[in-house]
Amino acid sequence: MRDAIRRRAQELYERSGKLPGHDLENWCQAETEIMREHSARTPRSAIVVNVGGVQYTAEYDPATSSGYKAGEWKQGDPVPVRFSGDKLYLRRANGRELVTTIVKQSSEPQSNPS
Repeated sequence: MRDAIRRRAQELYERSGKLPGHDLENWCQAETEIMREHSARTPRSAIVVNVGGVQYTAEYDPATSSGYKAGEWKQGDPVPVRFSGDKLYLRRANGRELVTTIVKQSSEPQSNPS
């Protein structure tokens, strides 16, 4: 990643006519571009869970999910969870946790008793 940023910063330097004194600016722009490109290529998957009447949609990276496969839980299965900031940790049957990042949360509508 660092080499890709360095190469992009060099390209920016050369495209600007090799103007001196813009090293930090070129580096920051290169870093932003490379990180954006990298995140666009990284596959993300999502899981939706209901905790206390709040529905959370959370993304996880399949490459770092410790073997989690979509469908490991069925709708309505109880899943032990814990929160830390924008992270939602789901305890799997094998004892490992699926680490996710909360991207959306919404309260479910309350039903009116009749």
